[in-house]
Amino acid sequence: MSAKKVIIFGLDCATPQLVFERWKEELPVLSGLMDRGIYGRLRSCTPPITIPAWSCMMTSKSPGKLGCYGFRNRSDYSYDGLSFATSKAIKEDTLWDILSRHDKKVILLGIPQTYPPKPVNGLMVSCFLTPDTSSQYTYPPELKNEIKERVGEYILDVEDFRTEEKERLLQQIYEMTERRFRLFSHFLDTKPWDFAMMVEMGIDRIHHGFWKFSDPSHPKHVPGNPLAYCIRDYYKFIDGKIGEILDRMDSRTAVFVVSDHGAKTMQGGICINEWLIREGYLSIADKPPGVVPIGKTKIDWNHTKAWGEGGYYSRIFLNVEGREPQGIIPQKDYHRVRDELKAKLEALTDEKGNTIGTKVFKPEEVYAETNGVPPDLIVYLGNLDWRSVGSIGLNRIHTFENDTGPDDANHAEDGIVILFDPADSLGSSDHLRTNLNIVDIAPTVLTKFGITVPQDMEGKVIK
Repeated sequence: MSAKKVIIFGLDCATPQLVFERWKEELPVLSGLMDRGIYGRLRSCTPPITIPAWSCMMTSKSPGKLGCYGFRNRSDYSYDGLSFATSKAIKEDTLWDILSRHDKKVILLGIPQTYPPKPVNGLMVSCFLTPDTSSQYTYPPELKNEIKERVGEYILDVEDFRTEEKERLLQQIYEMTERRFRLFSHFLDTKPWDFAMMVEMGIDRIHHGFWKFSDPSHPKHVPGNPLAYCIRDYYKFIDGKIGEILDRMDSRTAVFVVSDHGAKTMQGGICINEWLIREGYLSIADKPPGVVPIGKTKIDWNHTKAWGEGGYYSRIFLNVEGREPQGIIPQKDYHRVRDELKAKLEALTDEKGNTIGTKVFKPEEVYAETNGVPPDLIVYLGNLDWRSVGSIGLNRIHTFENDTGPDDANHAEDGIVILFDPADSLGSSDHLRTNLNIVDIAPTVLTKFGITVPQDMEGKVIK
């Protein structure tokens, strides 16, 4: 029997070691779904970043197929042609596109990479990348007025999660979450729907802002600090909010709880462009007077072989003759230079000389197809234990202060999936699933509605 309805609670950055292990007994709603349904680690895309991860989940396509490798992508092979990844960048069918064509009514709230909103068979409230609420962030457009009447000023995202104002940040995270769940509940109660999905960004924000307070293994952890339990308490708050909604669901509603990636302690940052300068790949025309982003640095392109972007992972771009405007790497040397760089990056050490286990990927080796302008190398510094710091002017390779503000956590490759469908019968111990992938969610949802899974979806149906 196919489910009459499907509801998805997306929890950006929800982490398996916290939900499945450390705090399972304190999360009665989520653990109850696990005990009655199935659950497991959900391997994210490469790279495990909010954008493109949610789009990969909702299309069942890789970043290579989508041509979207991060928040900002090269729009061409110029040096400054970077574009933000809006909904317009996604050319593939999303789950709600397919459901809309099958006359299923949808409610979509806060799903990353949905700004600007597109027409759907139902309603859409776009995501944290929306400039502000004066923008057209809803479909249909008049929905904005109803939102304001219901929750006041809708909070798209916290104002600045990389801050030392921890009390303000914590208060804002709770306020954002409370309003989002209140709005979601209102839509569920007052709008017709077959498929409903919301994504809450608060877990991601609280991890980045407060991880060091609750993780004793964090290098900046202070035992006995007053914020030691703030992440746990927020997870419990989310658990309760999900429970309030599920109490009103009927017995033919399938429930998914998913995250796009996990989180882990950030050991520090590798100043990737400082390293490229030291290794002779990057040449600066004028040394900046202070710390400046790579995009605002005057680069001597005639003597530059490579440059990198900062972020939770690093993207390395090569300056190739005939491809970039002032490319200097001959086409015949491209693979040799790239292999050389890969080997050197994988040999990176910490400040004490210990190898940190950096992983380097070539796009064509991880994606069956590469659209758009992919990076030449995708780099997980210290296997994501270290952040990539793109700024120039720090004059060192290792740093323990983030160039974009305080940040305690990096992304981890495994998120979560919990699936409870009242129509499924399970054995008493047949709950844990392995080898689950982020692209498996969309085809699994389609089967709940009895809709044939498109052949070009890359994921499998979770049984």
